[in-house]
Amino acid sequence: MIPKMDFGRTGHASTRVIFGGYALSRATQKEAAGVLELLLEYGINHIDVARGYGDAEARIGPWMDKHRDQFFLATKTRRRTYKDAWDDLQRSLEMLRVDTIDLWQLHGLTNPAGWARVMAPGGALQALLEARDKGLVRYLGVTGHGSPAPKMHKQSLERYDFDSVLLPYSYWQMRQKHYGADFEALVGMCQPRNVAVQTIKSIAHRPWGDQPKSHNTYFYEPLTEQAAIDPAVAWVLGDPRVFLITAGDLEVLPKMLEAADRGEGRPSDEQMQRLMEEYGIQSVFA
Repeated sequence: MIPKMDFGRTGHASTRVIFGGYALSRATQKEAAGVLELLLEYGINHIDVARGYGDAEARIGPWMDKHRDQFFLATKTRRRTYKDAWDDLQRSLEMLRVDTIDLWQLHGLTNPAGWARVMAPGGALQALLEARDKGLVRYLGVTGHGSPAPKMHKQSLERYDFDSVLLPYSYWQMRQKHYGADFEALVGMCQPRNVAVQTIKSIAHRPWGDQPKSHNTYFYEPLTEQAAIDPAVAWVLGDPRVFLITAGDLEVLPKMLEAADRGEGRPSDEQMQRLMEEYGIQSVFA
């Protein structure tokens, strides 16, 4: 059984594993129905999606007709102005077939210029605050990819008291120069504020480079063997401060859920080092 943990200050006990809705970006509704059955089987009760994830919101919408009360529902906007973000929210509500979204997040907010636009008068943060005040969303968050994410999230939290953050986290990513220290500094800021920490890219294998993309993971080639996924997932879940968002590929999703359900203890540094060497694992971001 995949355990649950309070999702920060929201009062919701979310499964430690959150379904990453990008997996449905190019899925059919029939495939989405199979994913729903899988999530219900494993007791997953938290979904993370985004307006920019292809068909994902449209595929999740029919789930909400019957199962809205079983899921904490999060989506995101990459828009940087009030008007554009507000338009995104109306579309998300329509596609997801809901009146209220539990968590609305500023998507990929790691570029300083974009950050300045969001935080300025007429920026997207104004849309988030208005949506919360009107009851269209309940909580607000910020997400980011790449090495700047932890530092930029700290900067965002210094400007506004967001309810959650989202960023990369894996054994190999934490070995990168400065990233580990920046991540720990961010978590050190989140814990006393009871800000939920969501993590991504737990099973990233290496950058795609020039090779054809054989899986629906945008930034990276994923680990695909159960023997490699198991310790990668266990390492992240071995940190009781964080949640793990599943990778955006339907082939690896059941393997990640199986690994999490098994509930193995956190592998040692020696075990993770051997895993890196055996599979040639590289950090996705330098």
